[in-house]
Amino acid sequence: MGIPDDDERRKYRRIGTDQVISFAPVDTRDLLGVSRDLSIGGIRFEAVGCEIELGTALRVTFNVGDQTVVAVGRVAWATEIDPMTLDVGLEFIEIDPQAVEMLDEVTAAEAG
Repeated sequence: MGIPDDDERRKYRRIGTDQVISFAPVDTRDLLGVSRDLSIGGIRFEAVGCEIELGTALRVTFNVGDQTVVAVGRVAWATEIDPMTLDVGLEFIEIDPQAVEMLDEVTAAEAG
C-alpha cells in the first residue's frame, strides 16, 4: 500500500497556473505572489519577502480566463521553500458564486 498522490487526497480538481496575483491581509495594501494552482476551494501561491501566519484571512485577486476574481480566504498551510519564499495554501471563505462556476467549468475542461 503506497502513499496516495496529491490528486487522490484533494477535495477539488486543480488547474495549474503561473500567473502573478495580489494578496493582502484584509484592509491592508496588496503584495504580489505567483499562483501555482487553483480550484474552487482555494489557491496555492508563492509569496516572497513576507511572513504569513496560519489562519490569517487574506484577500486575493487573480484571473480566471479574462475575468478578474477577488476572493477572501484563510491560510490553511504555509511551507518555507527558501529563507525568502513561502508556498502558501489559501482556503476560500468568500468568493463570488459566478467565479466558482467559472472555476468548476475550467477544471472540468482540463480534466478531460
